[in-house]
Amino acid sequence: MAEYKGIVVYGELTDGKLASITTELLGCGRNLADQLKEDLSCLLASDAVGEASKEAIAFGADKVYVVEDPALKDYQSDSYIQVAEKLARDISPRAILMGQTSMGRDIAARLAFRLGVGLSTDCLDLGIDPESKLLLQTRSVYGGNAQATFSCEVMPQIVTIRPKAMTPIERDESRKGEIIATKVEIDMSKVRTKIIEKVREEVAGVKLEDASVIVSGGRGLGGPEPFNTTLKELADVLHGAVGATRPPADNGWVPEAVHIGLTGKIVAPEVYIAIAISGASQHIAGCSGSKNIIAINKDSEANIFREAKFGVVGRYEEVVPAFTRKLRELLAG
Repeated sequence: MAEYKGIVVYGELTDGKLASITTELLGCGRNLADQLKEDLSCLLASDAVGEASKEAIAFGADKVYVVEDPALKDYQSDSYIQVAEKLARDISPRAILMGQTSMGRDIAARLAFRLGVGLSTDCLDLGIDPESKLLLQTRSVYGGNAQATFSCEVMPQIVTIRPKAMTPIERDESRKGEIIATKVEIDMSKVRTKIIEKVREEVAGVKLEDASVIVSGGRGLGGPEPFNTTLKELADVLHGAVGATRPPADNGWVPEAVHIGLTGKIVAPEVYIAIAISGASQHIAGCSGSKNIIAINKDSEANIFREAKFGVVGRYEEVVPAFTRKLRELLAG
């Protein structure tokens, strides 16, 4: 029987560089590995990993397994799962950490099935039980209305972690680690899809997932115009991004790409300004990880005020422009 030991992060690359979720996973993994007094490893797979392997070490990894193959140029689950499964079986980690991203959600479920183990998705916090050394996995339940902590006795323990839920450690170029070139024979006969065309979404300004400030609007705005004027002006002053709840996206007021919620994007900015948003549990599930929620709503009984750290009761048409003007004055002075 294999001895399960160590933490491994399944990393993601964006334009040949470590994705922000990967540095967050490495920060979390470093903390867990230190508690266990075990190694932290990172898997990077692509057609060309380049300097990203050294960056993974600078952000906390002890070992970096590098798999390079032309078949890994673009993400396809049938090829990437072969790499993920081989590494899991070869090194027998105690726990595998992935991001709650489109790639992480896809690979994690397939890997858990192939290994015959459990999976906790969209975790907000991870810890180590000092007695059993099992991973304590905390995630939202009941549409974000509560949190529950799970553990699994079957190894390896696999989790996906919500973006922005964890903090990267400070980058240290002097850190030493081992880069291990790993060969995986990818069976192309098992790759059942083919990429015909890639369409890159053009995003003006700050991407929603990377924004430290998000100004979000709900059904109460009444139409698309406030998103392009009132909310955008406030977001621009704060160097943030504009988001929305489900109804504005369904009504075509905003692109689906800015929908935040249980069925949309999960965000965790430093500041989340909720304007004319009632605070339904489906939306709260998408923004509950925010460090500070500021609510602006004319209904003093709106559920959003229960979630908010600060709140203003009033009409957004009056409150938001005044707020924006005051911010401009403060920032200018």
